[in-house]
Amino acid sequence: MNMNKTGMGVSERAGAKFCMERIILDELKLEEVAQRQTEIHRPSIKEKFGDSIRCSVGQWKTWILTWIPVLSWIPRYSLQENGLGDLVSGVSVGIMHLPQGMAYALLASVPPVFGLYTSFYPVLVYFIFGTSKHVSIGTFAVISIMIGSVSQRLAPEDNFLTNGTNGSVVVDTEARNVHRVKVAAATTLLCGIFQVLLGLVRFGFVVTYLSEPLVRGYTTGAATHVIISQLKYMFGVSPRRFSGPLQLLYTLVELGSLLPQTHIPTLVISLVALTALVIAKEINSCYRHKLLLPVPIELIVIIAGTLVSHYTDLRAVNGVDVVGEIPSGLVPPRVPEVGFFSSVVGDAFAMAVVGYAISISLGKTFALKYGYKVDSNQELVALGFSNVVGGFFQCYSVTSSLSRSLVQESTGGKTQVAGVISAVIVLITVLKLGSLFEELPTALLSTIVFVNLKGMFMQCQDIPALWKSNRVDLLVWLVTFLCTVLLNLDLGLAASIIFTLLTVIFRTQRPMYSLLGRVPDTELYLETESYKQAKAIPGITIFRSSAMLYYANAELYQEALLEKSGINVPELLQLKKRNEEEKAKKRQEREEDNQTGVLRELANRMLVSMKNASESVHRQRTDHEHIINDNGLATVSHGNMNCGYQPEQESEEEDRDKTGTHSPSCDSVQEHTHSIILDFTPVSFIDTVTLKTLKNIFQDFAEVDVTVYIAVCQVCVVQQLERGGFFSESVSKGRLFPSIHDAVLHCLCQRDLSSSEFTLEMPCVTRF
Repeated sequence: MNMNKTGMGVSERAGAKFCMERIILDELKLEEVAQRQTEIHRPSIKEKFGDSIRCSVGQWKTWILTWIPVLSWIPRYSLQENGLGDLVSGVSVGIMHLPQGMAYALLASVPPVFGLYTSFYPVLVYFIFGTSKHVSIGTFAVISIMIGSVSQRLAPEDNFLTNGTNGSVVVDTEARNVHRVKVAAATTLLCGIFQVLLGLVRFGFVVTYLSEPLVRGYTTGAATHVIISQLKYMFGVSPRRFSGPLQLLYTLVELGSLLPQTHIPTLVISLVALTALVIAKEINSCYRHKLLLPVPIELIVIIAGTLVSHYTDLRAVNGVDVVGEIPSGLVPPRVPEVGFFSSVVGDAFAMAVVGYAISISLGKTFALKYGYKVDSNQELVALGFSNVVGGFFQCYSVTSSLSRSLVQESTGGKTQVAGVISAVIVLITVLKLGSLFEELPTALLSTIVFVNLKGMFMQCQDIPALWKSNRVDLLVWLVTFLCTVLLNLDLGLAASIIFTLLTVIFRTQRPMYSLLGRVPDTELYLETESYKQAKAIPGITIFRSSAMLYYANAELYQEALLEKSGINVPELLQLKKRNEEEKAKKRQEREEDNQTGVLRELANRMLVSMKNASESVHRQRTDHEHIINDNGLATVSHGNMNCGYQPEQESEEEDRDKTGTHSPSCDSVQEHTHSIILDFTPVSFIDTVTLKTLKNIFQDFAEVDVTVYIAVCQVCVVQQLERGGFFSESVSKGRLFPSIHDAVLHCLCQRDLSSSEFTLEMPCVTRF
């Protein structure tokens, strides 16, 4: 075999062929050829901290522009390129903020005006700290219902019952609303603190544990909660409040029992508004490419409903619930009551994670579409500051809205200046127009919420798509949806995350194990079960796992290797031990037989000697003259005495016994498999359990004369093997190879298969 260190490459445009000639490389030769660096300097934590606090002008500028992104793009803002688009987009989104802010405030169980506050302050904060150009920050149905569940739990109506006229019991709505606003503000502040802290420690990657099926299943389940919570406003009934698991089912049963008490005027208003909203939104959807601006049907419905309610006096005549007093102007900032923190810590963390997951997914979608970068950690900080500042101004938690973001993008918005313009629209409404909506029926706000959830329920179309593409993801989607619906929003999220992580663990514990074969005339090694032309190499087993190797599946990896290789190491070791015991037993029996023979022969020799001695004495007395020879010497012949004990013969028998007692099974293993190659392509790290498992694999197969090699081992894995004391005199780095082909060629060279027909197909010079 020719093994030159020279390499050559031949490339042809037609046929795409090349030829390469080099030596077979193991890890030792690879380190010599590639000149591996044994010591790579990495800055310590102290050095990193020192660099981060170094106060040079350049670093201060970079730090400020990183944490306050608006300073990096606002000086370059072009009114000519972006001004008109941002203006039209800002007005459109501002018009959407008004009805959605008041409607989603009902979900948060706070007065509608606080929904308008939530559509103002956080938007301005995100303008300063955010990195996405197209998302619209503000109220969102899922976060609003999460806030509402906390507010209702800590401030239930039963705590605010007072005596009314004629001995009746009524709810003190003013005191209830004040208390719920305090709860919502405290929860929002704590949610923002969580987000800021996570962003500061660069924990933005936490959202990666929320897979897309989980997020979509969770938001669909949360939308179900939203729908059920709005039915009481649409039907004009007052069901009891339930809490804990299965509260949604209990609420549905309660609503069903109250259907005979439906308030007909309220239901009629809801159906008329629902019909108008559905028709107008379908028109907007069908003709979105032809319309300069989408029809602001939500604002039109609110204005029309307010006018009808005002001039027909629906509240006094028909008993229709209306929004009520909306104070004009902005409220001064106040510190939220931190005493609620201990009661809402779990809910606040869930809102922080869910709100960030929704916002970053939308932000990255638009960034990918328009070719700019969204900083996940800075987005977490921006969202956190929006909630922290909002908490001081009695807002509730915010995130990006899909519907408003799509409108902001489709109407020409190119920067967050559109968000500032939308905030100005909300500000004008709060300062001057708020009191005009006091006669607005709450049923209209419920229908707006109802219709805006269409996009979330369209996510149910994921089910048939996931059935075809990935049923494990389908299972995650369904389990998340059911957990969110049957449990609560916070418990459902926790259960869903745990289930998703379990599916990942299960898939790594039960990966696909396969044997590899070589494709003729190539150095490709593919699964023999999947590729017909992938042929196994006689005497060599190449084993691959589709998942990484770590403590949870290390034992399963070893069991699969034994099964796939067909080498039952424990059985062979028992057979070898049994053969050794049999040979020891036979050797002991031969020694006992030899000792008995020696004693018997000695006794025979003594008897013969005594007999010959007596005959000699008698012959001397009777035939004295005949025993004197010519030389005068006396001779006595005792004959030939052979004891029959031959050590040489025993040695030959022992050699035959050694040969005759060798296990046929061991011969079969020796003949069929002499080398095993472990493909470490998916392995990225080695833990202590995996290290012990590898040592056992090498040791067990060595006892049955099978050599184990590792191929495609990353340098970080090699370093971990070195630190773990894996290499020794019996297992050197010569067992590691940079490719499967190198390992196969090494095995063939070691077995000296030059006479084999297969060797002609496996030269050290590979041509393909």
